[in-house]
Amino acid sequence: MEQNFEKLRIIAGSEIEPREVEWLWYPYIPYGKVTMIQGDPGEGKSTFVLNLAAMLTTGTPLPFSVGEYEPMNVIYQNTEDDPEDTVVPRFMNAGGDLNRIFFIDESDAALSFADERIGETIRRTGAKLIIFDPLTSYIGDDISINLANEVRSRMNYLIDAAKETGCAVVIVGHMNKMSGAKALYRSLGSIDVVGSARSCLLIGSPPDDPSKRIMAVQKCNLAEKGKAIEFSIDSGKVTFLRQVDVTADELVNAFSSAGKRTNTKLEKAKEVLVRMLTDGPKLQRDVMAEMTSLGISKRTAADAKGELGVVSRKIKDAWIWELPEKL
Repeated sequence: MEQNFEKLRIIAGSEIEPREVEWLWYPYIPYGKVTMIQGDPGEGKSTFVLNLAAMLTTGTPLPFSVGEYEPMNVIYQNTEDDPEDTVVPRFMNAGGDLNRIFFIDESDAALSFADERIGETIRRTGAKLIIFDPLTSYIGDDISINLANEVRSRMNYLIDAAKETGCAVVIVGHMNKMSGAKALYRSLGSIDVVGSARSCLLIGSPPDDPSKRIMAVQKCNLAEKGKAIEFSIDSGKVTFLRQVDVTADELVNAFSSAGKRTNTKLEKAKEVLVRMLTDGPKLQRDVMAEMTSLGISKRTAADAKGELGVVSRKIKDAWIWELPEKL
């Protein structure tokens, strides 16, 4: 079929003006990009981001950062807590400026990442940060969070809004229940969720001191990984304590080894897949032989393969399995 290329535009590298990445909080949260903050239920993720928002609205410098902050506007969307009795009181307790926090009204229509109200609200308020809490409420009911092609297309709307407005986007997400895996593979849903984010942060409790919390970097595509930060939460207020040498993988594995998580057959199957495929593709028959030796059925192995998005393809007469493309 004959193609019409009248509208084709080709851009030379010399036409592109290089620019540096700008940061809301270096090297954790960039402007104009998507950042994920993840953790298990009860680890204080919502309290953490709401305290960050409160600090930003008053111009309080973020911890271990360089430079001065001017008070800025923030948009906060949360489907798990009501603004009247939970969000606003907690925000006030954290010392935030109520004139600088805004909410998109979802009473008539639920919000999703594809909603044009997001970009319009950012432009009208001049917000420098927008927070979505949690991911599962805003990815949209019309797509599956486990399907890479659907997740990526939906996240692209948010990526475009962040790029066009220069606003930092933070999404709060829960973790899956798989134990023994790298931190990135503990992310809920398709790997394309964290693949779309340029920075991913993990909040968890150190097993030796459950009264504390640690924010560690799962990945950062735009800078060297920053040090983990230890903090405490008291009556809804976050106190930042110190920087610590802890990786996200160490944090999730320490939590798992402390015996706080049960290990079902499905979780074990996922652990086996991640362990075997992290270094590259493996023959399906070798993977299944390992599963059988551990008492894992073919059905459970198939379920684990589907949840992780493991790709299978045929090379000559043999099938191989490999993890989905990394970030």
